[in-house]
Amino acid sequence: MDLHALIRDVKDFPKEGILFKDITTLLQNGEGLVASVDEIASHLEGMEFDLVVGPESRGFIFGVPTAYKLGKGFIPVRKPGKLPYQCVSQSYDLEYGSSTIEMHIDAIKPGQKVVIVDDLLATGGTTKAMIDLIEKMGGEVVKAVFLIELKDLNGRELLKGYNIESILQY
Repeated sequence: MDLHALIRDVKDFPKEGILFKDITTLLQNGEGLVASVDEIASHLEGMEFDLVVGPESRGFIFGVPTAYKLGKGFIPVRKPGKLPYQCVSQSYDLEYGSSTIEMHIDAIKPGQKVVIVDDLLATGGTTKAMIDLIEKMGGEVVKAVFLIELKDLNGRELLKGYNIESILQY
């Protein structure tokens, strides 16, 4: 299945000059959704790891079924105030400001091997913050898999030294 054909380009969203890769067209196509989750999972088969971590919200969309398919647990990463238990947080800089992400304080135990699954690798800032948070908790990031990579934004540069894969590249 050609997953590229299921991704819609939206010009000038969320602001003028931006070309947005819209995955809602892929999500509403049953075969496309299955194919994308299967493809992400295929990049993890045979790897030794304990948990899948994914950021809200689209990391949940691809991370949970991937974890399910591979028989692993899923750890949600969210914006501050969205998780119900005690959290650890990691702040990071964006090109237009800063942000913070959180994870439950008991989500990752020291020595656990972790895979990150998300829909998009752009500048790498959110992923680097997740890596920092996971490592602060004693986890080891063994791989990160993305549905889409925007190569011109050089997210891999920020993530040097980590095993990064993407399914679709633009």
